[in-house]
Amino acid sequence: MPDLKSWIPKLAGHRVLVIGDVILDEYLVGKTVRLSREAPIPVLEFESRQLIPGGAANPAANIVTLGSIAVQVGVIGSDTSATNLRQILQVRGIETNALIIDSSRPTTVKTRIMAQMGLRFPQQVARMDTLSREPISADTERKVRAVIEQEMSSAAAVLLSDYHTGLLTPSLVSTIQALARSSRVLLTADAQGQLDKYAHFDIVKCNAAEAADFLRRPLRTESDFNIAARELCNTLQLERGMVITRGADGATVAMPEAEPVHCPAPAVTDVYDTVGAGDTTIALITLAVAAGASLADATSLANYASGLVVRRVGNYAPTPAELIEALEDWG
Repeated sequence: MPDLKSWIPKLAGHRVLVIGDVILDEYLVGKTVRLSREAPIPVLEFESRQLIPGGAANPAANIVTLGSIAVQVGVIGSDTSATNLRQILQVRGIETNALIIDSSRPTTVKTRIMAQMGLRFPQQVARMDTLSREPISADTERKVRAVIEQEMSSAAAVLLSDYHTGLLTPSLVSTIQALARSSRVLLTADAQGQLDKYAHFDIVKCNAAEAADFLRRPLRTESDFNIAARELCNTLQLERGMVITRGADGATVAMPEAEPVHCPAPAVTDVYDTVGAGDTTIALITLAVAAGASLADATSLANYASGLVVRRVGNYAPTPAELIEALEDWG
């Protein structure tokens, strides 16, 4: 894979504005000791607690790990979770000055209860989410818009990560699109279903289930995916193209006035968890296209990066060295 490998050093040095729903991922790990007498559930004895940046903070973590600069734009509460989230972002080198505090909303937290049962990784037995799905207030939206306007001129790319917890309202998305277009900044989005909000973007990514749901028809064959990607690219009037990720089957890419392209995924063994793979994909695509790669090459490179992620539990940001090794081993 000499062509793909040559792009890896070029992923560094870009300043990316990452806008979206930031999440604090909390993992509580316990050792299974017995079944409870109170209910048919395992009793866990606490072993460890880990806090990881999630949601829109995960693409930011991937961007920094690959040598670029990530400016995190999002909304947090005025609670302990906000303090924890800000601290772990700063430890990872993610810029946090553009985080807006809204005391009327909780910081979004996803707490996963993990059971250690002697396997390579602990197994998730329950999850508790703390969040608000209400759209942000007009006052908070004005503050978010102000920091975006301030940061836009120094950005090489703007990446939107939509986890549907109220930040990326249609009006804010339209504002971001207009600002990026006037500044001639690369604009990408991981829509996660609400594709119609992202018309006129450069690049939009979704997975197979989200594409099928939006188009209201099943996608099964290679032809189905080619037609779907082309239809989405044309319907949304995308400048660079549409990417539909398909798990182990790779991804289908449609670019304006070009035939759709299938980007195969590497044959990955020991798949443990798909959490975070989509975040890594959009981060890699954004950096590679910003560096000058074609959308097809960027997506192929992203397939290798996401292949590294699914071999671990939870969000993970692959390093350049790991990505080179994956290209050599799996190519």
